[in-house]
Amino acid sequence: MKERIYNWLGSDVGIDLGTANTLVYVRGKGVVINEPSVVALNTKTGRVVAVGTDARYMLGRTPAHIEAIRPLVDGVISNFEVTEEMLAYLLKKAKEAAGKSYFRPRVVVGVPSGITNVERRAVKDASISAGAREVHIVEEPIAAAIGIRMPIYDPVGMMIVDIGGGTADIAVLSLGGIVRSKNLHIAGDKLNEDIISYIRDEFKILLGERTAEDVKISIGSVYNTGAARETTVRGRDLVTGLPREVIITDADIREAISVSIATLIDTIKEVLESTPPEVVADVMHRGIVLVGGGALMHGIQELLEREVSIPVFVADDPLTAVVRGTGIILEEFDQFREVLVDSDEELDTH
Repeated sequence: MKERIYNWLGSDVGIDLGTANTLVYVRGKGVVINEPSVVALNTKTGRVVAVGTDARYMLGRTPAHIEAIRPLVDGVISNFEVTEEMLAYLLKKAKEAAGKSYFRPRVVVGVPSGITNVERRAVKDASISAGAREVHIVEEPIAAAIGIRMPIYDPVGMMIVDIGGGTADIAVLSLGGIVRSKNLHIAGDKLNEDIISYIRDEFKILLGERTAEDVKISIGSVYNTGAARETTVRGRDLVTGLPREVIITDADIREAISVSIATLIDTIKEVLESTPPEVVADVMHRGIVLVGGGALMHGIQELLEREVSIPVFVADDPLTAVVRGTGIILEEFDQFREVLVDSDEELDTH
């Protein structure tokens, strides 16, 4: 009876709570929201001015009394109140997409592997405060594997590398669980910082975070595939203080991010080295699957294949793999209940 009442009250919602972007899946509707994890606050009044895409446009362009905040750092909550505001905004949009007049959904949230119990509790509490009635946590590598329909319950090893905005999750899976994993704070944001530092040192120009991100997406590559790319960037000249523009090539970007990419590759090798030999044999046969925004970097597949001597595949639509996985968990909840980090029952006190 209680379950029937809850089905009437609201739809189930899956959330990929990312450092760079947050995606939301509504049961029966699919992925309905994909917005930057940014909130603009008026520091005089404490009120939220904008959330998501509108707030991202304000990054680096706000007056003194408006602050554009990214409330998640390295995949975990760094500002609880602002995260709560962002989740409330996203659940309100999900309610509109679901066409519900009253909306207290059951929520499955994807989080990086290896985060602490305190960090998981912060995600749960923020979601409950934002309007969820029940919250379940799933580790992102498992959600991604489910999202791309890997047979996670089979007794075979499979490897997922999820390169997001704040973290890179490297995990070997088998029998519905993580055999070995490592969470690395080298991902999209760190590569942006590398690009800003390189252009500052080499060209004496200061770039903004958004410009670095745009350059990385348009011409960034980690492996020389023979197709030269270049773009013009504009920033502030550190010598004169005046605006200046320079032409940046894909070779510049490769050099800028080379140390971080080398660390990522070394970590993948470390995870493989600590994995049981039978599972490694499965991974060698099945290959490594890349998901997350970093999977779209030019040359990442070729570079990894050369470095680890294992076939590497980029998942279809890698950006939405995790949120699609949370959606499949919601659609087939009983089948996937055991992959959840913990399965609290309905929190009626909220």
